[in-house]
Amino acid sequence: MAKNQKAKAKMEQAKGKAEEAAGRTVGNERMTAEGKTDQAKGDARQAKEKAKDVFRH
Repeated sequence: MAKNQKAKAKMEQAKGKAEEAAGRTVGNERMTAEGKTDQAKGDARQAKEKAKDVFRH
């Protein structure tokens, strides 16, 4: 399960970066903000999984 969550975190981060870049390219502030939000979700998920790993070992 942890690998699945880590992969999901990476996917959210990548999606967010792509969405942010697309938003900047077309000048859409909402899309840029949504991209940053997705990146933050991915970062939070990744931090949570890293914390779990620390306590498992």
